[in-house]
Amino acid sequence: MQIEDSVALVTGAGVRLGHAMALALAENGAHVAVHYHRSQEQAQQLAETIGSMGRRSMAVHADLGDSDAVRGLIPQVAQALGPVDILINSASIFERGTIANTTVEQWDRHLDINLRAPFLLSQSLWQQHIAGRAGHIINIADWRVARPGTQHLAYSISKAGLVALTQSLAQALGPDLQVNALALGAILPAAHEQAYFERLAARLPLRHTGDPRDVVHALLYLLRSEFVTGEVLQITGGEHLQ
Repeated sequence: MQIEDSVALVTGAGVRLGHAMALALAENGAHVAVHYHRSQEQAQQLAETIGSMGRRSMAVHADLGDSDAVRGLIPQVAQALGPVDILINSASIFERGTIANTTVEQWDRHLDINLRAPFLLSQSLWQQHIAGRAGHIINIADWRVARPGTQHLAYSISKAGLVALTQSLAQALGPDLQVNALALGAILPAAHEQAYFERLAARLPLRHTGDPRDVVHALLYLLRSEFVTGEVLQITGGEHLQ
């Protein structure tokens, strides 16, 4: 599809990878809604930056654990910026929890934010979609869903569900809407993960960890494609092969 003059909603766009993807969309001509939950200042600054580039933009708040708030996002963006063509489900939570200590509240929180919210947003996008107009949904997954461990139980289940959702929606929403996912590896460490990333790099086939630019390049490829849907693109430096 043509990214220029399309309207995009990026969840969790105030910080980190969401920020990088929202900015890249604007740099390629899209009008962008910057969703945030707690990162209000960063989201508003990004919306102002995008506006200074000559693109329409807005910072839009919603708690993705609140179904009513999630259902209101697409209509709110469409009213302000125009019909939404691109949905990037980037926001998620990642909490440690094993079979021994995962609580019901933690389980529900992961499923609500990481899986239910992308479903409701995709449903809402489809309901307002203009027939015959190209559109994309990109879900941000994790390569580890293919090899789930024991330390992040609720997170792993939620991301495995997101992959299944991607593949189901690709079949249900074609031909106008393409639905794909990016399964990320070691891309952007938190401060306490820097040493781990350095050790990990030596074990990867490509001998280095990733960068937000790697995610952006993959995102733009999928958005420009006309014959890719239901794909889970591994952005891992080869970690998923080990």
